[in-house]
Amino acid sequence: MAGIFHIFHAGRRGYRQRVDTERPKPLQQYTTEELYNRFRFGLDDINYIADLVRPQLQCRTLRSHALTVEEQVLIALRFYACGTFYQVIADSMGVHRKSMGEVVTAVSDALARLLDHFVTFPNDGQIAKVKQLFFLLGDMPNTIGVIDCTHVHIQAPPQREWEYVNRKGRHSINVQLMGDADLAITNCVVRWPGSVHDARIFRESRLFTEFQTNRPDGVILADSAYPLLPWVMTSFPTPNTPSQMRYNNAHGRTRCAIEPLNGVLKRRFACLNYLRVEPQRACCVTLACIVLHIIAVHRRVPLSDIDDPPEPFAPADDLGPPMDFPLNDRLSGGAMRDAIARNYF
Repeated sequence: MAGIFHIFHAGRRGYRQRVDTERPKPLQQYTTEELYNRFRFGLDDINYIADLVRPQLQCRTLRSHALTVEEQVLIALRFYACGTFYQVIADSMGVHRKSMGEVVTAVSDALARLLDHFVTFPNDGQIAKVKQLFFLLGDMPNTIGVIDCTHVHIQAPPQREWEYVNRKGRHSINVQLMGDADLAITNCVVRWPGSVHDARIFRESRLFTEFQTNRPDGVILADSAYPLLPWVMTSFPTPNTPSQMRYNNAHGRTRCAIEPLNGVLKRRFACLNYLRVEPQRACCVTLACIVLHIIAVHRRVPLSDIDDPPEPFAPADDLGPPMDFPLNDRLSGGAMRDAIARNYF
């Protein structure tokens, strides 16, 4: 019978007696709906995740009364799902608080190592479908992604605390996410303190360096915090023509895809609303949740309170199929935006 144990001392000289307490068995005792509510994944999904991280975690299970890979995954998923204190989750899962922290760290690290496998930019064969889905979402042509930053709040770190204070006065990690119309994350940057501006994170990212050299086949939509480039489209600050107004409307409807993405990520994994860990570990937990989010999207894992269909929008006109605009290297970002508004809207 595996589980936590308690040490009792008795007699004059004292002795130790280990009394094992059986751990809960969520995979056997909970229904599918209860697993979704508590761990955000069903039985098959949990087994799939356990198989992914097994090579990194199975070496931790050779000791007597050690946690199985499945138990470690369940403990971490429970933390990601509710984000409460370690002691609360440790008590509910039948482990010691120290073990709880070690497990979350180990599982987060194992999942974060899978980031490059799951966070991938659309390839040449997928670009056309991505553009079509964005066009159906908001009538914006030639769109291959939407980008924005979101803050993951953390407790005040003991060192260089001021670097993590964001514009709202809270300590955070500023996380850059790029997503598609299906709410899948196609690029992310998780390493900057909350005081760093979105534009700096973008300009120092590998995405920026790569696309400045090799222009993508399409445009990425961003808000006014980002630079206007031939491949990064922002809205017109002051639209002066009907076509510019229609462009702004389509840009806003399409770019709103990133806002549900941020919301879904934090509602699926409530720990991202506030992490009581130091910044490096907070980044690792965030990366783990990003990987899990993509797994959930690919495996169509339901989450009833956030998977409702988006509110319908009414396009101004029947604009027909999406159009592709050649990304002329000679055009500035402003000239490219003018051309899209003039030729399409």
